[in-house]
Amino acid sequence: MAFSLSPDFLKSAQKATQFPADSGREVAFAGRSNSGKSTALNAITARRRLARTSKTPGRTQLINFFALEETCRLVDLPGYGYAKVAEAVRRQWRVLLEDYFRDRRSLSGLFITVDVRRGLNDLDQVMLSWSRAAKVPAAVLLTKADKLSRNAARQRQRQIAVTAPEDVPLILFSAPGHQGLEQAREQLLAWLDKTDDKAR
Repeated sequence: MAFSLSPDFLKSAQKATQFPADSGREVAFAGRSNSGKSTALNAITARRRLARTSKTPGRTQLINFFALEETCRLVDLPGYGYAKVAEAVRRQWRVLLEDYFRDRRSLSGLFITVDVRRGLNDLDQVMLSWSRAAKVPAAVLLTKADKLSRNAARQRQRQIAVTAPEDVPLILFSAPGHQGLEQAREQLLAWLDKTDDKAR
């Protein structure tokens, strides 16, 4: 790559008209609330406070864009599936995410964070379906792998693989343990470096 992972906050959006110009390439991070999505983004970019993290689920309510360079971006999508969020807010999030996946031509890759102890749920499968419909490759970060023994984590990885599409990588990931960081970075850079993506 011609650039390093040194992103800077670009802007937040609560509706499609506020998205940055749909050019170049961008990689998005999605996941169930409290699955470690923002923590994973921070760890992969080695920027401790790039994406806002919280022990309170549902804190990411906007789409946050971060610029890597003039034509490349990282995107922190709202966490989904938190039951205590008001129904009106959940509807707003769904519309926002649907607009993003339906129309975003610069999207070249999607990370979905999934707590390895919980596995893929229905909403995670919806995200995978959206990525397939948009012809965007996806990878699943099986977060919080440090909460299990190495053998137990690998067993969970095999179990989750049965419920995941065969072409979607499942990466055992732990931000505190630095597990899966290099594999995730390599995947991220490969998506950003594609010369045949939809935005060209």
